Order: sequence, then C-alpha cells, then structure tokens
Amino acid sequence: MKLMVKNMVCDRCRSVLKNEFSNAGIPVKEIRLGEIRFSEGCENRLKSIEEILTDHGFELIGDRDAMTVEHVKRSLLEKLRTNSSMNANLSGFLARQLNREYSMISRVFRKHQGITIEKYFIRLKIERAKELIQMEDRTFSEIAYELDYSSSSHLAKQFKTITGMSMGDYRKLRHWNRRPLDKIV
Repeated sequence: MKLMVKNMVCDRCRSVLKNEFSNAGIPVKEIRLGEIRFSEGCENRLKSIEEILTDHGFELIGDRDAMTVEHVKRSLLEKLRTNSSMNANLSGFLARQLNREYSMISRVFRKHQGITIEKYFIRLKIERAKELIQMEDRTFSEIAYELDYSSSSHLAKQFKTITGMSMGDYRKLRHWNRRPLDKIV
C-alpha cells in the first residue's frame, strides 16, 4: 500500500514517522519525502496511520491535483538539497520527474498554490540562502554559487525583493525569521 503525504519535507520528517509507525507496530517498506509504502496487510490500519500523520502535522493526499503539487514540491526540495544545476531548464526537469507536460503541471501548481513554480522555487532558494547565511561559514559569492545563481548580485537582488532586507543586514540579525520549507507559498 502506497500513500502520498503532505508536508513531509525533510529527513527528520521521515525519521519521526519511521519511529512512530514502528512504535505502533505498523510495518513500513519505504519512506520517501511525501510518500510512504507500507507492507502488505496494512490497509486495515489506515485509521491509525492517518492519526499518526495528523498528530505530527502531516496529512494524506487524496486527489490527483494535490498529488501533483506535492510531487512538484518534493522534486524541487530534492533539487535544492542536492544542488543539482538548479536553474537549468526547470520545466524540463519537472516534466521528466512527473512524467507529464510542464504546461499542465504549471497550471495545476498555480491554481492550487497561487504562485508560479518559478517564484516558489526562488522562495525555496532564498530560505536556503538564509540557512547558509546563518551558518556564517560561506561568503555571499559562495552561497550564490551553491544556489546556482549567475552572480552574487543576482542573489542579493532576489533576496532583498523577497525578504525586504539585504543579505548583510540579515546576517547581522540574531532573531532570524526563517520559515519551514513546507510553509512556503
């Protein structure tokens, strides 16, 4: 049995769910971002599974459009996490990942999220930039390079547009205003 799960965006999410299902005696075959595969015979434990998910801020995805949106988010998070040539043909990357036409993917995403995929990805990259700035072990140029920006000034401009402050001002803050990646819209 395979279930699609909303708001599962990091390895910690997977770890928490793995432990919770183990404690509940529910055998899991595989947990990937946004997707859980259960062993045979778990169909009768669906209510318990749903309760565990809900208790930890997750929810099951039922309709096809919602699954498409979550698949896009998972794919973009993975792309960001692995630093794989982020800007290189985002539309082609997503079309291959979802095995669907990009125009349909884009239309569904915008309808459900109220933002284009490109703007959403920029917001993800800015949140990642905030994280890297907080670590204080990279220059702004190194951060721009890691996030696949053509220059640090391009990143700086997008950072200011999204956050309302410069990267230098953000670095000086001690009360950083980062958002969880699953709350970005």
